[in-house]
Amino acid sequence: MTKVALVTGGTRGIGEAISKKLKNDGFTVIANYSSNDKAAEDFSKNTGIEVSKWDVSNYEDSQKGIGEINSKHNQIDILINNAGITRDAPLHKMTHENWKKVIDVNLNSIFNVTSQVLSSMRQNNFGRIIHISSVNGQKGQFGQTNYAATKSALIGFSKSLALEGASKNVTSNVVCPGYINTEMVAAIREDILKGIIETIPAKRLGQSEEIADIVSFLVSDKANYINGSTLSINGGLWMD
Repeated sequence: MTKVALVTGGTRGIGEAISKKLKNDGFTVIANYSSNDKAAEDFSKNTGIEVSKWDVSNYEDSQKGIGEINSKHNQIDILINNAGITRDAPLHKMTHENWKKVIDVNLNSIFNVTSQVLSSMRQNNFGRIIHISSVNGQKGQFGQTNYAATKSALIGFSKSLALEGASKNVTSNVVCPGYINTEMVAAIREDILKGIIETIPAKRLGQSEEIADIVSFLVSDKANYINGSTLSINGGLWMD
């Protein structure tokens, strides 16, 4: 039976590349999204990948969305927790609204979604869960106390989940991208981005496909014994 993969935030940026790669690997892929219906419709039409609209930061929405996927596909074997946003500002200028929004989308969503798929993975004695974190969750970043806090938290969450799932063949790993050539990075002011690239030993941005290739490996049979790990894909920007 073809395994089913759910990619949150799966129609744009890194998520889009992951969705495409997993489809090419032979998985049945469902790409979750929360807004921009036209872009999601175009993505699905161009790729043949099923899309599913719901807000991962909302527990009830996640419950309903995953329930609909399970009704259609019976189960979810692979989960890629990729959805994420930024709302940057130094902490002394950050609003409570922007703090909470990032926490809800980047961190609370991990509970909302993962808790909905975990029981069936344990019952089926198979599950692969990948969390997309960030180099800024490892090293910190000025103006990103909210974002860095969520991305750092994913690492602790994943390590704990890895211990809980190991006996049931449910693995949990983290991928920490550096600066990747996506819309999110493209929104950085040009002179600032140029300075960032100068600090990267590889002297370039990463490509979304490079992250997708790592995710593809981690959900493959070749990675069955990898659990609780954190992989850094950042061109040498941060080594831990």
